[in-house]
Amino acid sequence: MKYDRVYNFSAGPSMLPEPVLEEIRDELLNYRGSGMCVMEMSHRSKVFEGILLEAEADLRALMGIPENYKVLFIQGGATLQFSMIPMNLMKNGEADYIVTGGWSEKAYKEALRFGKINLAATSKDRNYSYIPDVSDLPVAEKSDYVYICENETIHGTTYRDLPNTKGKTLVSDQSSMFLSKPCDVTDYGLIYGGVQKNVGPAGMVIAIIREDLIRKDLDEKTPIYMRYDTHAENESMYNTPNCWAIYVCGKVFKYLLNMGGLAEMQKRNEEKAAVLYDYLDNSKMFHGTVEKQFRSVMNVPFVTDSKELDAEVVAASVAAGFDNLKGHKSVGGLRASIYNAMPKDGVEALVAFLKDFEQKHA
Repeated sequence: MKYDRVYNFSAGPSMLPEPVLEEIRDELLNYRGSGMCVMEMSHRSKVFEGILLEAEADLRALMGIPENYKVLFIQGGATLQFSMIPMNLMKNGEADYIVTGGWSEKAYKEALRFGKINLAATSKDRNYSYIPDVSDLPVAEKSDYVYICENETIHGTTYRDLPNTKGKTLVSDQSSMFLSKPCDVTDYGLIYGGVQKNVGPAGMVIAIIREDLIRKDLDEKTPIYMRYDTHAENESMYNTPNCWAIYVCGKVFKYLLNMGGLAEMQKRNEEKAAVLYDYLDNSKMFHGTVEKQFRSVMNVPFVTDSKELDAEVVAASVAAGFDNLKGHKSVGGLRASIYNAMPKDGVEALVAFLKDFEQKHA
């Protein structure tokens, strides 16, 4: 039976590639002759060990991850990293944060619990509609790291150039841009991403951390699960991991490798984002909220001239077969998240819908 699927513009959990979903469907009751679903097999079994090892190997190949970086699959999602990062990386008790939107602001506020946190730069003055100049930051001499959210899911901004950290370790939340384009892992000390946006189902984060940053001299009161060395030494198997998420992510890694890798993915993402931005730039009803040079390719926030009309657009979009176009509750408006799995056809269909709506309400 063929089921009708909507174009899902959710910021997460979000769309997965249909070929991946079909493969998962075919393996659901009996994974490769094991006689069981991945959701019900032991995480200590040889079968699941193979799933985990294959997923990590494919991710390393996809991103070109060097041997001196550990790949960790950790439960708790990206939000848990707001605490884990300062707890593990602050030797001197000081760090620098660049706040460019809702998620870096949350991370900054959480880090304040653990030490002296310097606000190195922020774009709050213009409602997080741009990325501030990061070429000459006032990085503190004793700072242990510089933190950024490289793509802000709520406000729709992204970095074009990485900050000059003055030699300090760069930590990046890449949740809503993870695997959307090539990434030089060596530019960072730590990269992490909640997988529910671009890679898999909710409930897990992937952390890629340089080995020299994995400390054993942490305060003895640091919870065992909140230590990177716990996960590194146990190969992400300290406790029962999110087996299902690892399995699905592994499928997505292989899918991306087979379709040409991250350079090809970047090309496709930029092409489909251009379709939507070109329309918004010429529309009299809809307006983008981000300065052009800092626009995200993944998350596109836009508005009409009134909250009432925004709500009318959302209602009409659901009736037309689109879902989750409502903006984040903290900012309102509209937002289309067009992650890797969103086909160009979906963006073109959205633009056709918006054009029709605009014509009818002119």
